[in-house]
Amino acid sequence: AAAFGLAAAAGLLRNIIIGRQFGIGADLDAYYAAFKLPDLLFSIVAGGALATAFIPVFAEFLAAADRPGAWRLASAITNLVVLVVTGLAAVAGLSAPWLVRVLIAPGFSPAAQAETAAVMRILLLSTIVFGVSAVQGSALHGFKHFLLPAVAPVVYPLGIVAGALWLGPTWGTRGLAVGAVVGACLHLAIKTPALLHYGFQWRPVLDLRTPAVRRVLWLLGPRLLDLGVFHVTLIVMTNLASRLGAGSVSALEWGWDAMQLPETIIGTAFGLVAFPTLAELAAQGDLAGLRRTLYQSLRVVVALTVPAAAGLILLGRPLLQLLYQRGAFGADSVEAVYAALRFYALGLVGHASLELVARAFFARQDTITPLALAALSALVNILLGLALMRPLGFGGLALANSVAVSAEVLALLALLRRHWSQAQA
Repeated sequence: AAAFGLAAAAGLLRNIIIGRQFGIGADLDAYYAAFKLPDLLFSIVAGGALATAFIPVFAEFLAAADRPGAWRLASAITNLVVLVVTGLAAVAGLSAPWLVRVLIAPGFSPAAQAETAAVMRILLLSTIVFGVSAVQGSALHGFKHFLLPAVAPVVYPLGIVAGALWLGPTWGTRGLAVGAVVGACLHLAIKTPALLHYGFQWRPVLDLRTPAVRRVLWLLGPRLLDLGVFHVTLIVMTNLASRLGAGSVSALEWGWDAMQLPETIIGTAFGLVAFPTLAELAAQGDLAGLRRTLYQSLRVVVALTVPAAAGLILLGRPLLQLLYQRGAFGADSVEAVYAALRFYALGLVGHASLELVARAFFARQDTITPLALAALSALVNILLGLALMRPLGFGGLALANSVAVSAEVLALLALLRRHWSQAQA
């Protein structure tokens, strides 16, 4: 959590620099829209989906004291990720103009669409690096080493800061994209000392026929679809926001980013640290311990996020003014971001709780149930967004997200209680 707090501070520094230089407007709209497809590719192939499928299988090797076998599995998954991400990134880069024009930002001007496509092509390079970094971070989590993987998000925004300061004045948002690639390299490099400490070994293997790799891929499938649904929903929201005028995409992104500060420090931190323990308890068949660990962690998360959400709603405007209102980021920019933040804040408890509740299913190697609920939540999100964007503008898109994720968490908790009651009976 402390490391995530540092990452949040680095993210604030990044936003202060970017906001002062660009403000909320068409340039940043193109930059943030360009992130949507690379983020989708990373999440589908190598994001949180990979961790939930990889760690339980990796942990089985460690429990059997087979560290060489564990690193061979890590090598095979790393190689697969690089091959798949590189192939998808190449296809996305070639079709970037069409993807932006038709799927991501049809409401942008032709010039803004061209800039979005150019920035996207640069950002796709970072996706490949992040794929490698994700596997190595998951391996370290399997060893229950959390420090350096948690520090990695601290150094990533620093690359973007460097790009904004040194390349932004001449290259514009493309300079930010180059900085993001540098930040991705730092995200991977920071983990090197810990990897060497635990005997990291890389082998040029794929091992597609081995039971361990097949098990990871089997568990990965539903979780890929789960996260894919989430990021497709974000692309749809960007598509809708691009039709609401210049600055709408940026305002949504900054409002989301502000809500993510407490969500990451609280929800993500608890989820990452709790997951190996939840997986271990599930593997041992300790249902009582699994339930106790989840509910104890969940109570702390809720107790911390409720006042945080209230603080974002009541103090969000003055905080945004204090942090960002300078240079090109004026009072209008503050009001636009706060319009999104106050609605996103209503979903803070839900987003933070989802980090834990979903992992309780993953620990039991059940990735189907969260997928089904995520798909239903995405449908609710999109339909509500279409209904609310007319009366509330881009704030309605933020409110739709909050309502959908809160309903998703409540449904998952209800299913968990029913499953555990049946198991005890």
